Amino acid sequence: MLTKAQIDEYNEVGAIVVPNVLSPDEVRHLRAVTDGFVDRARGLTAHNEIYDLEDSHSPANPRVRRIKQAHLHDPAYGALTRHPKIVAVLQDLWGPDIRFDTAKLNLKSAGFGAPVEWHQDWAFYPHTNDDLAAVGVMFDDMEMENGPLMIVPGSHRGPTFDHHADGRFCGAMNPDNNDVDLSKAIALTGKAGSITVHHVRAVHGSAPNLSNHDRRLLLFQFRAADAWPILGFPGGIEKFDDLMVAGETRPPRLREAPVRLPLPPANLQGSLYENQKGMKKRFFAVAAQ
Repeated sequence: MLTKAQIDEYNEVGAIVVPNVLSPDEVRHLRAVTDGFVDRARGLTAHNEIYDLEDSHSPANPRVRRIKQAHLHDPAYGALTRHPKIVAVLQDLWGPDIRFDTAKLNLKSAGFGAPVEWHQDWAFYPHTNDDLAAVGVMFDDMEMENGPLMIVPGSHRGPTFDHHADGRFCGAMNPDNNDVDLSKAIALTGKAGSITVHHVRAVHGSAPNLSNHDRRLLLFQFRAADAWPILGFPGGIEKFDDLMVAGETRPPRLREAPVRLPLPPANLQGSLYENQKGMKKRFFAVAAQ
């Protein structure tokens, strides 16, 4: 799936965009499934095990910002965990043995989609090595105007930054710390059906969607089969091995990588969006509600 130039870009920058991974028919079906989820949010008054709602959500005007563990709630999402083109991209980066972790669908709706503050995924779930990545499946064109995923090139080879406020995990970096030069961030733009792949240690975030175009991105977390979570796996080893999507399980491989733990846990649980409400200083403005 990947050329040598794309592999080199991933290793150097910490992220790539791979075009034309999903067909137009696949994208249309995924959009229709997603529209159904949003419509079924009518009547909800609070977050639940499936939905994370915008602060401006109301039963009459449903506004969904995330579908949690989307792969568990519809087979159209679940099938993407083993999509042969997505798996092939990861095998080009890590070899034949690939294990899935989880998924979430971030819905940045036109005009009010919430921002995601700068952070590193590694701060949430460190492993025995850092051959992990998030794969973002674009349901819509991602452009500068609708809050695309942005990444600081090369940050995946640097430190793991503090994601705490007042001594508790908040899932975001304090922009006043000037840990990285955020002015160098690049946007991962592309057409619907493309995917993004970003390294687990890459500093990334995204602005609110101020455009009149939706920006829906289904994010999957994958890892090499020899990357084992430092914080353990509550479901037990059998469920952990059930997450293999290609090849075979491997014993843990230790590789030196800077680790911070997401402890003490965030005051607000449920999603990254809730975690980040514990921040003292935000970088991105919030869209008018």
